[in-house]
Amino acid sequence: MRRHRGQSGSAVALAMLLAVGAEPAAAQTDNGEWRSYGGDIANTRYAPLDQITADNFNDLEVAWRLRTANFGPEPEYNLQSTPLMVDGVIYTTAGLRRAAIAADAGTGELLWMHRLDEGERAEVAPRRRSGRGLAYRDDGGDGQIFYVTPGYRLIGLNAKTGERLAGFGEDGIVDLMQNMDQEIDPLAGEIGLHATPLVAGDTVVVGAAHVPGSAPRSMRNTKGYIRGFDADSGVRKWIFHTIPGADEYGNDTWLNDSWRYTGNTGVWGQISADLELGIVYLPTEMPTNDYYGGHRHGDNLYSDSLVAVDMETGDRLWHFQFIHHDVWDWDLPCAPILADVTIDGELRKIVAQPSKQSWLYVFDRVTGEPIWPIEEREVEPSNVPGELLSLTQPYVTKPPAYDRQGVDLDDLIDFTPELRRRAEEVASRHRTGPIFTPPTVSEADGVFGTLMLPSQAGGTNWPGGSYDPETGVIYLYTFTQVVSLGLVNDPERSDMNFIRGRGEGISAAEASLTVEGIPIIKPPWGRITAIDLGEGEILWQIPHGETPDNIRNHRLLAGVDLPRTGRIGRVGTLNTKTLLIAGEAGTFTTPSGEVGAMLRAYDKATGEEVGAVYMPAGVSGSPMTYLHEGRQYIVTAISGGGFPGELIAYRLPEE
Repeated sequence: MRRHRGQSGSAVALAMLLAVGAEPAAAQTDNGEWRSYGGDIANTRYAPLDQITADNFNDLEVAWRLRTANFGPEPEYNLQSTPLMVDGVIYTTAGLRRAAIAADAGTGELLWMHRLDEGERAEVAPRRRSGRGLAYRDDGGDGQIFYVTPGYRLIGLNAKTGERLAGFGEDGIVDLMQNMDQEIDPLAGEIGLHATPLVAGDTVVVGAAHVPGSAPRSMRNTKGYIRGFDADSGVRKWIFHTIPGADEYGNDTWLNDSWRYTGNTGVWGQISADLELGIVYLPTEMPTNDYYGGHRHGDNLYSDSLVAVDMETGDRLWHFQFIHHDVWDWDLPCAPILADVTIDGELRKIVAQPSKQSWLYVFDRVTGEPIWPIEEREVEPSNVPGELLSLTQPYVTKPPAYDRQGVDLDDLIDFTPELRRRAEEVASRHRTGPIFTPPTVSEADGVFGTLMLPSQAGGTNWPGGSYDPETGVIYLYTFTQVVSLGLVNDPERSDMNFIRGRGEGISAAEASLTVEGIPIIKPPWGRITAIDLGEGEILWQIPHGETPDNIRNHRLLAGVDLPRTGRIGRVGTLNTKTLLIAGEAGTFTTPSGEVGAMLRAYDKATGEEVGAVYMPAGVSGSPMTYLHEGRQYIVTAISGGGFPGELIAYRLPEE
């Protein structure tokens, strides 16, 4: 029997007892604050605020702007943070050195800053720059802030003063390269984290990330184990081995002792938790080498899995593996969403995991049982020497895929007959097929690679989705981008048999998947999908993002009536009581002649756009909202294209 899913009976039984009679927990945003990266540790990205509506969204004006260019030796152009708001104070990370800062929620005025100079350790870190934010803990006093530095240290701060917590770790610092059940060189270890830590009660849970793995230097790498720390002392409470040791469950899914040297398999995205059940949900990544698994035969537990662990002990309660022996880099990029949903007349505690594959995997969050069937189906074997893929992969039967999967001729652009002909010519140089079509060796006199859709970036990426607890609807932004997945042997770059690359003699122009800059895949290239979790069905889909200037003004599209194409980016959605809100990535020329992007509002029930306000740059972080002194604010990070990162806050004019 395939071991893609397992349970620990006694622990699950205990969790089920805890669940009896439990009512849905009130959102942490009910009081108008935003205390966690996802609004709450269920990562719903929902706030029941209703001051900003469809009728007045276009009246929003800029309340304040917090520019981050001076929080480092030079400006940063990719600010990915979602800030927090607690008791009238904004908290975020900012700048190339990842400073933690506090600002007034009404004016954006800086209140304090904390920065740790890590020297060379930060300079060589795999996950540098400002990161995606920080975590807050209510300790009954001034409050506490926790964040992870580029050099992989966990820092605890007094939320009121910004001073390090004297009783936490050593002078407020826990060195995350220590006490990790493996030896890690601080300069060569290649481990860090962009995501925020998770504060779950009195436990701080920290993930692990590595260098992007398309062309790793070696099959040997640091392992991405996940740990829980005591929030008062910084002492390690538990560690979960995402690559099982010799005597641990799942070790037999790593053949030929590959578990000994293979690394990665951490959690590089956000983590969720259910305090009532005492469960933490870990969405894991893939092992070393994103596209070739010839040095790690087997299913490779717990890679590409959702793992439920006990919040106090780290013991595994259940898991589900989404991809066996991944060679597509479709690891789990974002937080699972926890919700209480009525399905077939019964209130179910569910966990919904968005994915790069554009499937929404939905489970009973107590037992790990899929809410709707997930079927093992046969897939195509690999022809790459040394590779041994799984014979089957899990297919979600419900809800339907919420973006395109696989590539065939019907996916190619057909704006004009000439564009279709040229798109077919480009595609003919590559292998095509359904989802899970394997990578191939790239050769100039053969196929250049396998056309992969969704790409390794998604589908859904790290911003994840949002959930409306009043309607049971989940909202997901995805982008549609095809890539060519080819492998090469290059002993000068890696000791692995194959890494990603273009075959010798294939130029970048030949490998381009565009026709003079027009993507060969039909739009929309960015979309938002609404899924009814009670029914497991798609309610609506809309293109999100204005048509790019280079497409709108392209000579080959002159006279073509283009619809809104949507656009590629990293976009998060926000739910309020009245609206669905999302910003655009990248910029375009607005009808007024300004270059910028729009923060757009949609009707939650229909997807109809009901408002839009101008931003001077595209979004690079996910929006949040809060209530301060009786007024609702919407704040998002913007940056990119020579525009240094900043937080921009909107509110309605004073009456």
